[in-house]
Amino acid sequence: MKTILVLSSHTPSLFWFRMDMMKAFLAKGNKVIAVGSDPDVKWAREFGKNNIEYRSVPISRNGLNVLADIKTFVSLQNLIREIKPDKIFTYQAKTIVYGALAARSVGNAEIYPLVAGLGSIFRGRGLKNKVIRSILSIQYKLAFSYSRKVIFQNNDDKSELVRLGLLTEAKCCKIHGSGVNTSKLTPVEFPQIPSILFIGRLIGDKGIREYLELAKRMHDKRRNVRCLLVGPYDTNPSAITAAELKPYIDSGAIEYFGEQKDIQPFMSQCTVYVLPSYHEGTPKTVLEAMSMGRPIVTTDAPGCRETVVDGVNGYLVPVKNVDALEDAVLRIIDNKELIAMFGQKSREIAVEKFDVNKVNDSIMNIMSL
Repeated sequence: MKTILVLSSHTPSLFWFRMDMMKAFLAKGNKVIAVGSDPDVKWAREFGKNNIEYRSVPISRNGLNVLADIKTFVSLQNLIREIKPDKIFTYQAKTIVYGALAARSVGNAEIYPLVAGLGSIFRGRGLKNKVIRSILSIQYKLAFSYSRKVIFQNNDDKSELVRLGLLTEAKCCKIHGSGVNTSKLTPVEFPQIPSILFIGRLIGDKGIREYLELAKRMHDKRRNVRCLLVGPYDTNPSAITAAELKPYIDSGAIEYFGEQKDIQPFMSQCTVYVLPSYHEGTPKTVLEAMSMGRPIVTTDAPGCRETVVDGVNGYLVPVKNVDALEDAVLRIIDNKELIAMFGQKSREIAVEKFDVNKVNDSIMNIMSL
């Protein structure tokens, strides 16, 4: 039996996006300990229902406070020294960096970071971005040097980090996103009223402002089309505020449902799933929509382009191009045969390529479990 530590700077993502993977680890006879930033009491109970131990460490996901980061590093050191894990699976920038450095300093655990999207630090512009990117690049290079393998969800991210000299091609492995439970998320009938849906954190890099502009256009021109929005507000600097969203809700352009634990009822209400993101690892919500047999309109951007074969299960459009977004959505909504064909193909691709059991098998092979 191996002891496996799964590190994240965002506890809910551990529970919602990595639970199937951790259950697969358990099924192989391993002990699994999940580590996140939220307090122990609530999450210890939730993870405990699945025979997974939960531990909390202080991690500021978006913060730039050096003292807070030192506290994170020391806390991880203490935790790893106590638990003595055999293997560490870590994702998200801060836990990749400080998890690897802490593990290296106090033990001999095998480290497997997952780069689930490079994010705005590597994709964005501006002086502040450039400075942070330079620091993170140094940290990544050090963390990767201590890692057994580095796992990617798309070729764009892998190629970029290899080009920057942060790791070698030989150390890279690629998986098909986080996977999707195709047995649980199955196709349902399309709604009578045509509807589009966006699910995600309400941040600029997810394309939320482009989606809101699309919804406004639909409300002005095609009032028979419902525009649904699901997702939480966020602390990211590019996030929209409640005040910014309010006019779209008040006008009826958007039906906003806040953060939801169960996305199935909302996927069931949509005709086309829309994600105008600027970059992703591989977008989990798109995989969920595909598993439920929905046509997809997303961007021809890193990670997003992994999910759509243009003209087969949906359309890829340029980033930040609302005209192209609108055209693609209307082409599908106005053609019932296309809706059915794209939906069927989405389901086929989800089962063949992105099924969570296949993805988990790939991860376990990489980690020699």
